[in-house]
Amino acid sequence: MAASPAAGTGGSRREQILTVAAQLFAKHGFHGVSIADLGAAVGVSGPALYRHFPGKEALLAEMLVGISEHLLAGGQARACASDDPREVLAALVEFQADFALREPELIVVQDRDLANLPAEARRRVRRLQRTYVEIWVDTLQRVHPGLTAESARIAAHGAFGLLNSTPHIAPGPLGAGRSEGRPHAAAALLSRMALAALMDLPG
Repeated sequence: MAASPAAGTGGSRREQILTVAAQLFAKHGFHGVSIADLGAAVGVSGPALYRHFPGKEALLAEMLVGISEHLLAGGQARACASDDPREVLAALVEFQADFALREPELIVVQDRDLANLPAEARRRVRRLQRTYVEIWVDTLQRVHPGLTAESARIAAHGAFGLLNSTPHIAPGPLGAGRSEGRPHAAAALLSRMALAALMDLPG
């Protein structure tokens, strides 16, 4: 996602709205942010936001569907990049950890506000998420040929929980007062822990 307008970087107004909305939703919750709040944060009137999104639910839907599409595309790219399942697994762990480090607000919003999506968008997100998980399942079963699909899914979700804990360590709105280097060190440590656990699963 693009940087917020306050950062002075480029990007379309739509991308800026999505970025700022993710920050506000992560901090205050979906129901704690109004259209007027969003408008004020991006420097436009609340009603002007309706030129870009028909409402908060549509904004949230684009945000969470976009996250899921990004993760799936990244997972597919890494699965196709090597014939060695161990290399693929290491790349998947690095990709997920990097996403959690770079987009902590999106991780928080995805975990907390999925239920606020319209039904069709929620089903789409779930389908994308399941397909992403199956990339991990397939990779884990190739690393550990005796591993059942159920056990591989449990292991994958456990790794997600570990890697996605990065937002709770990040500086800024979600972890004010902590050093800038700490999230990177924490992400690297969590990545090593996740990969070591996944490589050592009983077959």
